[in-house]
Amino acid sequence: MSRADLEKQPYDVATMFDGIARRYDLMNDVAAMGQVGMWREKMVESLDIAAGDQVLDLAAGTGTSSAAIARAGAQVVAADFSLGMMTEGRRRGAPVPFVGADAQHLPFADDSFEAAVISFGLRNVHEPRLALAEMSRVVRPGGRVVVCEFSTPTWRPFRTVYENYLLRALPAVARRVATSADAYDYLAESILDWPDQEALRGWFAQAGLEQVKYRNLSGGIVALHRGVVPAR
Repeated sequence: MSRADLEKQPYDVATMFDGIARRYDLMNDVAAMGQVGMWREKMVESLDIAAGDQVLDLAAGTGTSSAAIARAGAQVVAADFSLGMMTEGRRRGAPVPFVGADAQHLPFADDSFEAAVISFGLRNVHEPRLALAEMSRVVRPGGRVVVCEFSTPTWRPFRTVYENYLLRALPAVARRVATSADAYDYLAESILDWPDQEALRGWFAQAGLEQVKYRNLSGGIVALHRGVVPAR
């Protein structure tokens, strides 16, 4: 099992997600105290979908986010590098095609999509800035790149409570609900190691994205970043 301080090697991360695929969505709902649905709804809104838009959902997991995007009228490709997660999504009947993909080397042509999104997955990529550049590459000029990710609570006292929750309460809950508590030790560490909202906005700019903005959800527990692909 690779921990957050072991450089997030792709094979190790994929293997970890393979092992928790069956109960991953349940554990997420429990860990987020029922807010996952609201975060997903705001993510879909940020994509600004028009009927028939081609949308890439990267690190799609079991396809729960992809299904929500499809309900908004988009044609969605669900991409992930965990075979276990995609297999579980197919088993559940997710209404989208799944494609095996490494976020750092996407198997899609330039300008293939109107929008691309990654929800709670960018921090698990070995080179996240490369993933942002790849998302920008496969989205047409004028299209949207969106990242929905855990972030830094804006109110310091709440931030302290949240960090204690991640390090102590979340692993305890995971031992009761999940098949691998170690996986949630890793997830907690990866959240705490992740850059804050302004730093991620800087990464968007470095990837060449324009009109970069972010919106805090749940006091900054989650942040929605969005940028627009410029003319080539």
